[in-house]
Amino acid sequence: MKPLVSLFALISLALTCAVPLRAQDTKTDAVPKYDAALAQKLGGDDYGMKKYVLVLLKTGPKDGEFKDQARSDIFAGHMKNIGRLADEGKLAVAGPFRKNEQGMRGLFILNVETIEEAQALVDTDPAVHAGIFVTEMTPWYGSASLMATPEIHKTIAKANP
Repeated sequence: MKPLVSLFALISLALTCAVPLRAQDTKTDAVPKYDAALAQKLGGDDYGMKKYVLVLLKTGPKDGEFKDQARSDIFAGHMKNIGRLADEGKLAVAGPFRKNEQGMRGLFILNVETIEEAQALVDTDPAVHAGIFVTEMTPWYGSASLMATPEIHKTIAKANP
């Protein structure tokens, strides 16, 4: 048991000595500068944050009713609607969930402040309108930097869905 205690003591001493060296090294790193113009463009408050509505898309009651071409057409409209909302500055982030037991299919982070505004946007989605998806919504406060995601995404996607 004594060698194990000695080993832990040695590791603790090494970590104790290493942490201040790493902390000193990071102090020389450049501190990001506040960019007032970017903060204003993205809608950030003094904390770089803003109000959104988080929308969870869940499997709806009519998910199994649409087959083949009808289902493909609905999902093509769903993707087109996502693109339109992003282009209009109303959608910060969207994406599907991986397979899960909760019936969650995807999410939207909408650039609106109220559930009513979010509902009006979600009502334009063909998959929601068809009953393939149902939604749950909640107000959310997150980084305003999310508003840069749609433009950044266009520069890193090789294919367009």
